[in-house]
Amino acid sequence: MIRTFLIYLSILFVGIIFFASMILYAIPALQESTLILPSVSETQTDAGNTEAQAESLNKEVQKLQVKLDKCTPTNAYIIVNSSDNHFFLYKGSQLIRDGKCSTGKNERLTFANSKKEYVFHTPQGVMHVQSKQPNPVWAKPDWAFLEDGLPIPPPGDASRFESGTLGAYKLVLGDGYMIHGTIYKRFIGQNVTHGCIRLLDDDLEVVYKTLEVGSKVYIY
Repeated sequence: MIRTFLIYLSILFVGIIFFASMILYAIPALQESTLILPSVSETQTDAGNTEAQAESLNKEVQKLQVKLDKCTPTNAYIIVNSSDNHFFLYKGSQLIRDGKCSTGKNERLTFANSKKEYVFHTPQGVMHVQSKQPNPVWAKPDWAFLEDGLPIPPPGDASRFESGTLGAYKLVLGDGYMIHGTIYKRFIGQNVTHGCIRLLDDDLEVVYKTLEVGSKVYIY
C-alpha cells in the first residue's frame, strides 16, 4: 500500500510540475506569438496602403503635368509677380531670363481739380502684347499733369509728348498699360508705377526682342 501511494504521489507531483511549466512558459509564449502576428499583418497592410497611395498620387501628378503641358504656350511669354516685383521670361518650358521689375503702387487718388478718380494698380490676369515700338514717345495722360500740380493741356498739345521717359522700347498691353523702361532705375523692385511694368534697360531689350505681338503676359 505504501509503495502504491508513493507511485500515485510521484505521478501527481510530475503532473503539477508539467502544469506549472505550461503556465510559466508555454502559455506566455503562445500569448506573445498571438500578439506579434497581428502586428506583422498590420505592418504589411500599412505598407501596402502606402504603396497604393503613392501610386495613386503619382498618377494624379502625371495627369496634372499633362494638363500643364497643354496650357503652357510653345512660344515666348512672360510671367510677372506684382507682389515680389519679379518677372520670368519663358520660351516654352525654358526660362530665358528673370529679374526685378516695378509694378503698380496700388493707390486710389482723386485730385482736387479733377472729378475723376484714378486707380494706380497693375491688373492681374492674362494680357497680350498688342504692339511693340522702339524709341517710344510718352503721351502724358491727364493724371501726369495733376500729380505735378499743372493745368491739363488740350489733347494733342506739344506738352503732352515726352521722349526718353519710357526707355528704349515699349510693349503695349492695352487699356493704357505697357511694359517699358524707366529713368527711375533706383526704384526698380518696388511698387511705384501707375500700373505699367517697368524693367531695367538690359532686361527690357531681351524681353522686347523675345516677345512677339500676341505673346501672353501673365500677371499675378
